[in-house]
Amino acid sequence: MVTFATSESVEADAHTTMSNDTIMAAWPFRETPLRRVVVKVGSNVLALDQGGLNSARITSLCDSLVALQKQGIEVILVSSGAVAAGRGILKLNKRPANIPDLQAVAAVGQGALMEEYSHQFRRHGVVPAQLLLTRDDLADRRRYINVRLAMLSLLKRGVIPIVNENDSVTIEELKFGDNDMLSAMVAAKMEADLLVIMSNVPGLMTGHPKYKPDATLIPLVKKIDASVESLVHAEGSEFGVGGMQTKLQAAKHATNVGVFTLLLNGNEDGILRGLMNGTVAGTLFTAQRRKRSRQRHIHWIGAARPRGTVVVDDGAGKALLGHKSLLPVGVKLVRGEFAKGDVVAIVSEQDRTLAQGISNYDAATLARISGKKREQIVELLGAEDYAEAVHCDNLVLLPGNDG
Repeated sequence: MVTFATSESVEADAHTTMSNDTIMAAWPFRETPLRRVVVKVGSNVLALDQGGLNSARITSLCDSLVALQKQGIEVILVSSGAVAAGRGILKLNKRPANIPDLQAVAAVGQGALMEEYSHQFRRHGVVPAQLLLTRDDLADRRRYINVRLAMLSLLKRGVIPIVNENDSVTIEELKFGDNDMLSAMVAAKMEADLLVIMSNVPGLMTGHPKYKPDATLIPLVKKIDASVESLVHAEGSEFGVGGMQTKLQAAKHATNVGVFTLLLNGNEDGILRGLMNGTVAGTLFTAQRRKRSRQRHIHWIGAARPRGTVVVDDGAGKALLGHKSLLPVGVKLVRGEFAKGDVVAIVSEQDRTLAQGISNYDAATLARISGKKREQIVELLGAEDYAEAVHCDNLVLLPGNDG
């Protein structure tokens, strides 16, 4: 085995066929079998070259998911493909370039996508359910609890939930994510044991094959650090917009909250059946230390879209990196409009994004008390509702700032 020289976190293999042995040796579900798995399938796996859905691929996918379910594994499917399906129905030669057209095409295609899944699952007597979500549904604790209870009820009844970004009301997946981050959030919130991301690539490579023809597959990543992140390019495709970069980001979020993540080539029919014993080829990302459900929720503050921005001085920035709370005295500037309880981005005076956290004050009040000490705050407001602008328990350091 050849060790990737830039990081002890990665074990790279010169032969793709050896990936299977490496993953089997590191497979974490031998003594404690898989209980719940989230499978994310990308547009490139589901789409035909000319647009529309690859029915044969969906048939194979559903057969594999049902086989897992029959082994006692709870399955949640996160599926892209609405735009591809809509393209086929509307007979569009290429993916629309502007957001309103993309939203319209996705709205047309979502029904066709679910119709295909429903047909394939019902062949096995399995009932699917559709859940159209946004990141905000999972980032907001009250809304997330409602989603979680509904999904648990479906799983209890043997139903396979099929999750997709609500493309007709949000543009994030259409522009950036291809459901990668959404799948990681679902895996974390539903306390899955494993997240499987199925794409049209064999796994994480030592370089982009387009630029590095001798790139080899990395079967095992123990920790996603800067050297691993440097391997990927921000590229999408004709059908999807995620590219390897968003998959790596999703894997980092998932593994940081204790969810093992597996990147597989979804074009290989039946590959999911190997999850029973780890006989799969791809890249396995090792989960970091397990965290309780509440800790997982706090971690996912980092995946929410911030409602505003708080600029902090160097002293406050240093304290944040030491996992301390943000005090009003360290706030230099407040941008945007947000309410108490909203997630805000916290940036340095040099415009470096440090963290995201839940603000204890609305934007106007925080701006009023920024740079002020406790006695000054009491004088201004008549009382000090919170000593912290953002408490450390409600704050997540973003990648690159977490050591």
